[in-house]
Amino acid sequence: MEKHPESCLVDFCNVSHTYAGRPPRPAVRDINFSVNRGEFVAIIGPSGCGKSTLFRILANLIQPAQGTVSIAGVSPADFISQRRLGWMAQQPALLPWLTVKENVALAQRFHPVVSTPSMTPDEALDMVGLRDATNTLPESLSGGMQQRLALARLLSLDVELWLMDEPFAALDELTRTSLSHELAVRWQPLQPTVLWITHNIQEAVLLADRILVISPAPGTLLADIPVTLPHPRNPDSPDFLAQVSQLRKQLNGALAHA
Repeated sequence: MEKHPESCLVDFCNVSHTYAGRPPRPAVRDINFSVNRGEFVAIIGPSGCGKSTLFRILANLIQPAQGTVSIAGVSPADFISQRRLGWMAQQPALLPWLTVKENVALAQRFHPVVSTPSMTPDEALDMVGLRDATNTLPESLSGGMQQRLALARLLSLDVELWLMDEPFAALDELTRTSLSHELAVRWQPLQPTVLWITHNIQEAVLLADRILVISPAPGTLLADIPVTLPHPRNPDSPDFLAQVSQLRKQLNGALAHA
């Protein structure tokens, strides 16, 4: 991907990291890629290849052993201190004693932004179809509804960079497909920059502008594949199915030669 300094948001330059232990465990090696503002980039690779390590580096939870990472031209620590990053994981991490609306409001309270938030908790819940559940507790929600609530919480934060670590992986296929479609619709008007970890090829093609393929550990960048289909994407269309088939072949080929 060609890097344009004026539009580049995320930049990994020769990043390597090894976890301490006996023996030490190399996680990623010589990772180089950039992500422009407003892009939706999926990251695919086998389990243990270092995908989550890249997120931990972006979230300033660990420091890379080698190389540099910048977000909007500053360090991850500085970017996070400016309240410009949000993270959505596999588990929604809701507070069970707070109502649906209170979970969203609390996130805004502890993640204040410089300007007025672009939406209220009620508006965020409206966007994900949970307005009728405003005053209920999370335990009364299905798994899919809990992830909708986690998405509403992220939407309400009004941040520039979304880190999405397999947020729908624990859901059944029908719910996962439905939420993927909903996310595609919600993302379009907001245009945050999204990094999305997934093992699901169809999900990646449905959502992403580009797909990064990571090798088995220690993870290296094997391929940077553009997805050229226009939005909205129909997963039953011949063009979509052809793109999925082509990507599967590219992935199998890249991993076979890793």
